[in-house]
Amino acid sequence: MIKKESGRFWALLPLITFLVTYLATSIILNDFYKMPILVAFLFSAIIGFILYPKLSFARKSESFSKGAGDSGIMLMILIFLLAGAFAELSKTIGAVQSTINFALSYLSPGLLIVGLFLIACFISLSLGTSVGTVVALAPIAVGLNETLSGSLAINLAAVVGGAMFGDNLSMISDTTIAATRTQGVEMRDKFRINLMIVLPAAIVTAVIYAFSNNLAHAANNVTYEYSILKISPYVFVFLAALLGMNVIWVLISGITLSLLIGLYYDLEFWSALGAINSGMASMFELSIICILIGGIVGLIQYYGGIDFIIHHVSRKIKNARGGELGIFSLTALVNIALANNTITILIVGPLAKTIADKNNIDPKRSASILDTTSCFIQGLLPYGAQLLAAVAVSANQVTAFEIMQYLYYPYLIGLSTLLFISFRKQKSNPLLSTPN
Repeated sequence: MIKKESGRFWALLPLITFLVTYLATSIILNDFYKMPILVAFLFSAIIGFILYPKLSFARKSESFSKGAGDSGIMLMILIFLLAGAFAELSKTIGAVQSTINFALSYLSPGLLIVGLFLIACFISLSLGTSVGTVVALAPIAVGLNETLSGSLAINLAAVVGGAMFGDNLSMISDTTIAATRTQGVEMRDKFRINLMIVLPAAIVTAVIYAFSNNLAHAANNVTYEYSILKISPYVFVFLAALLGMNVIWVLISGITLSLLIGLYYDLEFWSALGAINSGMASMFELSIICILIGGIVGLIQYYGGIDFIIHHVSRKIKNARGGELGIFSLTALVNIALANNTITILIVGPLAKTIADKNNIDPKRSASILDTTSCFIQGLLPYGAQLLAAVAVSANQVTAFEIMQYLYYPYLIGLSTLLFISFRKQKSNPLLSTPN
């Protein structure tokens, strides 16, 4: 690592290259998913190797490899692969549809919108994916527009808001995994603090939606079929992780349970193995991204880029509260640029850990702030995957901006996070900065 207290600004060029390449292309093409993110990171890595030509290429390669092969990144990739396998297998056995039908069976016809929000919270907490929740429930939101004419925008907002609830809290969510691994904390510990931030926002949102319509006399004669047995893998994973079981064993046990249930319902064995393989394959791109980001961060650190950021950010941070506001701001800015909350956490996470350690910030708090801030921003981006999916499912009957005016939950979790930071106790125990 190049020793220089104030660091080097140009050491950040690989990251700047990625942001400019990805952001500029997306804005020019008016499509944030046109530019392959892996290609953008590849350009960034190439710039990283070209930078400072007088330095030994062997040392550069070593720094890149150490960063890419970091034990935390390798463990995170394993968790991603297991989470993907569990998600796909549970979907194959019918757990997703059964979970949706179970929630719909108890939806009060007099509270359609708040019910839709609560269903989305429940589904996203079970599935661990906001986009998957939106795709699954948006058609129902469109159908409810026929019962409550003119409510399409607020219906879709309820779905997107609820989807972000689970994205932020689920034990198998990409953002939860990334936030906890980069900060070195257990999922259950992050969950408890995170819940303190978002639960008030969810309750207020539910109250707002409850008064958005009153269909006490609406009829609901539809019968939804579901199986409690098929839902049980989600319940098991949630409770096991919350009770402290190691996340790897939680996911392995969840996969095993889903496999046994699938075989009980006559799922063909090789089809089940194929689903497990497909689930892991769906995480390959994210896994490669993790490796590239780790390598790029390794180069940036070697060149003194991390020192530069810490030096200049630290000058404005006077206490732990300032450090948390710094983490909040960095996460928000990067997420706005990338429109991807998981990638944002992977990029900002190591820097947030350094800020947290330096300012005696409890890593459980930094993990929660990282995750909540990213979901706050992601849930509001008109060019984010969640809103784009909602608009697409509605066949462009509404625009993202029409939906945004009803996205109470993302706005409220942003406010809750700032209040959480603002009202923290200024005296921190230095022992809290020790990673778990």
